[in-house]
Amino acid sequence: METITKETTQDEIQNFNEYQEVVKALQPYIESAKTGDGKVIRTAFYDHAHIVGSMNGDHLNHTADQFAEAVGSLGTSENVKHHIAWIDISGPAAAAKVEFINWLGFRFTDFFVLYKKDGQWKISGKVYDAHAKN
Repeated sequence: METITKETTQDEIQNFNEYQEVVKALQPYIESAKTGDGKVIRTAFYDHAHIVGSMNGDHLNHTADQFAEAVGSLGTSENVKHHIAWIDISGPAAAAKVEFINWLGFRFTDFFVLYKKDGQWKISGKVYDAHAKN
């Protein structure tokens, strides 16, 4: 029978710090919602990343480069607000749910899959819902 060990204080600190690193990895994305800066949002994604969702009834399926270009073409959204609803981490894999309101008049729910490679978290994929404007 395998023995389950109690989490140590060091484990707790590491887990807390890892959560903060995932939050940090999401920041270029979150800031670009406000600024409309496609170049900054692109830095949050791996080259292989895929973005899937729908807006105004259109199904969208973008590469990271296409998504960054689209964000850059839409302009600023200074009144956008966000909330990180949850982050779940298991080793080098993580998932996050971020809610946005008033991003160019839309409410979005974004689901991110992130991966930590060479000490850095980045977004590997995203699916989203545009709620009423779907």
